[in-house]
Amino acid sequence: MTEVEHGAMKDLKEGKYVIIDGFPCRVVGIDVSAPGKHGAAKMRVTAIGVFDGTKRTLMKPSDGNIEVPIIEKKNGQIVSMTGDVAQVMDLATFETFEMTIPADLKESAVAGKEVEYMDTMGRKMIMRVR
Repeated sequence: MTEVEHGAMKDLKEGKYVIIDGFPCRVVGIDVSAPGKHGAAKMRVTAIGVFDGTKRTLMKPSDGNIEVPIIEKKNGQIVSMTGDVAQVMDLATFETFEMTIPADLKESAVAGKEVEYMDTMGRKMIMRVR
């Protein structure tokens, strides 16, 4: 299964995902410049990294191609906690793996709770605790 799809720059909208410099990012802003005398309109896409929170910018012609990450949202259950690391079992495949708990979810993350996590480009991240 492939981790990346190809799409058109003009199809991007705020809230969608795009790959910038090899990192999956969520689009937070799009600026479009008017087409020039001899060229196409340019698009400046501002996005925030999904895993690191870093602000990144992509500038391309509006008819250019982009890469879009395939993001799967899955459910799991916390089996055990060790400091900031949770051992999580996927509820569909029963696979277990370790993930770092985001700072804003540490209070509610305890063994036995269900979590929703994101899986893309070989990395996983807990999005919320139920």
